[in-house]
Amino acid sequence: MTQTPAAPRPRVPFDRRLAAGVQKVTAHALGPYQTAIVRIGFSFTWLLFLVREWPHRLELYGPDGPWSWEMGRRLITDNRSFTVLMWSDGRLWFEIVYGLAILSAVLMLLGWHTRAVSVVFMAGVMSLQNRSIFMGDGGDNVVHLMSLYLVLTRCAQVWSLDARRATRAAREGREGRGEDGIVGPLLWTVLGGLLMAATYFSGVTGEWWLLVLMWVLWLGQGLWWLVSRYAADEPRVLLDVVANLVHNGALVVIMAEVCLIYATAGWYKVQGSRWQDGTALYYPLKLDYFAPWPELSALLGASGLMVLLLTYGTVIVQVAFPFTLFNRKVKNVLLVAMILEHAGIAALLGLPFFSLAMIAADAVFLPTAFLVWLGARAARGRDRLLGRAAPVDGAARVPRQSRSGDAESSRTLVG
Repeated sequence: MTQTPAAPRPRVPFDRRLAAGVQKVTAHALGPYQTAIVRIGFSFTWLLFLVREWPHRLELYGPDGPWSWEMGRRLITDNRSFTVLMWSDGRLWFEIVYGLAILSAVLMLLGWHTRAVSVVFMAGVMSLQNRSIFMGDGGDNVVHLMSLYLVLTRCAQVWSLDARRATRAAREGREGRGEDGIVGPLLWTVLGGLLMAATYFSGVTGEWWLLVLMWVLWLGQGLWWLVSRYAADEPRVLLDVVANLVHNGALVVIMAEVCLIYATAGWYKVQGSRWQDGTALYYPLKLDYFAPWPELSALLGASGLMVLLLTYGTVIVQVAFPFTLFNRKVKNVLLVAMILEHAGIAALLGLPFFSLAMIAADAVFLPTAFLVWLGARAARGRDRLLGRAAPVDGAARVPRQSRSGDAESSRTLVG
């Protein structure tokens, strides 16, 4: 019996596809789970770094460091970078800034009033890193950039206290009507005072464009609160469309930044003679500074074949990754390989914060289905730890954004 060939699928006109794409980009903040895991990853990395270096904070970024306050002031005058630590050379001011950096990292991790906290998080990262620029590594540069990009994203749609508060407000019929209460306006009032101080000290903090961005964000949040509380539905929809466009643009920039990091790193490695002959990994394994486990480093360095495979494999994965984004299966395989590579760097070379930063950046390409599964497992583990009963309705744990189609939309962007 002959089978009737399937009828060809009707071809969708270009204008309809374009209209559907515009509708998707303006109506949804794409990649809610991806931006949430990036937010959690980078805030966790920065928090661990600050806590780990707490005993050494005065030598790294404070008044007791070899890079003195006067030397830092002269450098910042030249490169026009931003740091509030140049406002005063006293220890009390340094302790306040360091403490606020830790607090903002915790609140960013939890997703508490993320729009406001993300600005404080960015200011803390830039203030400490720009104070002593010679204390960092490649991981610090990634945290520096991502702290700026996260300000422009709606990275608290899921897995955050903001998302839980929004869900509760929607359930009670208060959605979009100032459900923040007094905390939100009070927080942004305090931030407005700090921003005025930053503008006053702009002669020593530099980066005027960053101050302009902060003022735009502050005024935009005030406008958002007023419109959400007092205006009709149309202005709120318009502001929501603008926020979605900014979020989606920032998400594309984050993805492009990760691709650029790997592409440049891979192509520079290709030009190096040690990477070409397969011995580049051998030399770091012989340095005491990069050998937290000397026995393990010696065992790995003794195998010429393993060193060759790891050296070539690193170059191949980094060069190939940007070209695999259009093939979901190949991309996911290389993504696992890169995460394992960074885990190996953390264990073998003693660079845990660099590895955590890169893994957090890689997470923007994780599949939505995997992140949903991971979030469900984490919630189940939390309920068991706290002795809570599982919800009867399984959909109760599915975020509002997923039910509206954002999860499906994010698959088209990040696979």
